[in-house]
Amino acid sequence: MTTRLVTSALPYANGSIHLGHMVEHVQTDVYVRYLRSIGDDVTWICAADAHGTPIEVNAGKAGVPPAQFAEAHRQEQHRTFQAFGIAHDTYYTTDSPENRAWAYRIYDALKARGLIHKRSVEQLYCEHDQRFLPDRFVKGTCPKCATPEQYGDVCEKCGTTYDPRELKDPACVLCMRPPVVRSSDHAYVNLRRPEVAAIIQGWVEAEGHLEPAVRQQVKGWLADLQDWCITRDAPYFGFPVNDADFPGKFLYVWLDAPIGYLSSGEHYFAAEAPPERRLTPEAYRARYLDEGAPARLEHVIGKDILRFHAVFWPAMLWAAGLKRPDRMVVHGHLTVNGEKMSKSRGTFINASTYLESGLDPELLRYFFAANLSAGPSDLDLSLEEFRNRINADLANNVANLASRVAALLQRATGPVGSAAPDPEVVSAVREALPLARRAYGELQLREVVRLVSQLASVCNRRVQESKPWENPTGPAEQAVLYAIAKALGALALMLQPILPRFAAALANAYGLPLPTWTEWLDPFDGQPVAVREKPPQIARLDQKQVEKLITSSAEAPKPAKVAKGASPAEGAGKATAKPAAEPPVFGVIQYEDFARVELRVGAVLSAARVEKADKLLQLSVDVGEPAPRTIVAGIAQAYPEPAALVGKRIVVVANLAPRPLRGITSQGMLLAAGEPPNLQLVTVGEAIAPGTRVK
Repeated sequence: MTTRLVTSALPYANGSIHLGHMVEHVQTDVYVRYLRSIGDDVTWICAADAHGTPIEVNAGKAGVPPAQFAEAHRQEQHRTFQAFGIAHDTYYTTDSPENRAWAYRIYDALKARGLIHKRSVEQLYCEHDQRFLPDRFVKGTCPKCATPEQYGDVCEKCGTTYDPRELKDPACVLCMRPPVVRSSDHAYVNLRRPEVAAIIQGWVEAEGHLEPAVRQQVKGWLADLQDWCITRDAPYFGFPVNDADFPGKFLYVWLDAPIGYLSSGEHYFAAEAPPERRLTPEAYRARYLDEGAPARLEHVIGKDILRFHAVFWPAMLWAAGLKRPDRMVVHGHLTVNGEKMSKSRGTFINASTYLESGLDPELLRYFFAANLSAGPSDLDLSLEEFRNRINADLANNVANLASRVAALLQRATGPVGSAAPDPEVVSAVREALPLARRAYGELQLREVVRLVSQLASVCNRRVQESKPWENPTGPAEQAVLYAIAKALGALALMLQPILPRFAAALANAYGLPLPTWTEWLDPFDGQPVAVREKPPQIARLDQKQVEKLITSSAEAPKPAKVAKGASPAEGAGKATAKPAAEPPVFGVIQYEDFARVELRVGAVLSAARVEKADKLLQLSVDVGEPAPRTIVAGIAQAYPEPAALVGKRIVVVANLAPRPLRGITSQGMLLAAGEPPNLQLVTVGEAIAPGTRVK
């Protein structure tokens, strides 16, 4: 058993949780649930980041004190996370007495090591609003790529970081007036001192702390280390600097925000933990935080805040005599339908919007997991892919399998056992479980989902091949049903971190436990299985239901152009007249025509020649529906050995009207390339589940 303190980045207490936040918190929640399933002692710490200029400004607009403003958002955020099954051990705040004490402790440690010095710096100052402007309160044109409307710290288009004074045509975002440059004294941390640079470099280079691609990015920053400003001018919401050298200054929010990991953990163990887990601050520090403490410290963050965590944070911890993180997991950004989240396009989706749509929160957890790895690649919420993956993977491949097997088991007399369970299912389960366990530990969640889909596909195929509905009490049929029921227990265990409610209901339906996931776990324990309750279902999603997530703003109508020399009435009439439609081009279809064709992946279960028809084969194809389809296809000359088609993943036109051929009703068409007799079926990889939409 390993003891771990796991943290997620702290959402800013200035607004609601959106789906971008959810990527990180789903990823961490899944990881924590997995760690607990293998028996680790895990504490998951999070909090609302409650300081900074935006909170101070927006609280003023709302007419409430900043602390009250931030606390209201903290409570709302916590409720939203809970609705998605996100189970932090604590969701505290950085505006706390514990965080104040820790922030001063680390500031004093930095000063005691001689790392803090005073520097007079020039900053942008808004004379209208009478305040120095933080980076995000300035907008202008990027000095490198000339993209307008960029914030004062980094260009979102080319990725260049810069000083706000380098922006072209800068403006204060509060009043849109151009700022001026003024000087102010601030506290800086010397990160260039050789011993400090060596500490940071050593942590970055150590194996296991960062993924290789992330490490390379951080090493680029280490080649040009800069001193770090850790104070801000009034007006500001935060902790006043407790140092006579810097009167009237406040600690920068990025100093006390990561310290919130430490202080929130102290609060949890002292005040919120169950009695048997309570620790004094001293015992908490000795177990989790001090240099050499036995517990692992693991952070999960987004790539946009990597520099603070991978460069500044290790130096702060070292100065205070604390251990550096044992692992830092970095994920990418969330896009929606291939585009950056945008309010104007309706793709900036709050988590509350998802909940109000009526969609099950666990479906989003599954989709995110299916697209997450341990690296910083961006994740796209394609609404079409979301719908297809839920329908094909969960509704058709897993939930439908559980229902079919339950119905067949219920036709047997009493619990079903087998001394010789189906060997193919047994082999598939024994292969999948350790691979999924390893993938979870490496945070390769999409690999876990692939293994789940692959195992469910094997089980579905064995049901179709063995046809237990013909004789559900036969020994061979019961060997298959017993093996698949145990496999469903394995699937529940594999899915439990991602779909905790669904997995628990699936295991309960068959009376199967969710045991500690040891490396040697084997679900084929010889105990008979019986259905105790109806297995959980996953309702198939339709397009309109998913599209509710997008709330595009209606564009204002453009004014009509008036032709020169015409009266306004005449000009308006001409401008609003519809142009004549161009004649259609022969043979060219519109997008809407193609969109009506529904292509889906199908698994060939059987294939045989049609009597007295040299060119036709009759196939049984699983397209992710409760029963396989019969399809008659003119491919017999290309495939003289029909049995060779069994197991292939082909592409089926799934919404074609049934058509009788030689007395057989064909329920679809197959995609093939070439001309008879030299045809070749279009196929896809075996990892693609039957029923998956082809686009």
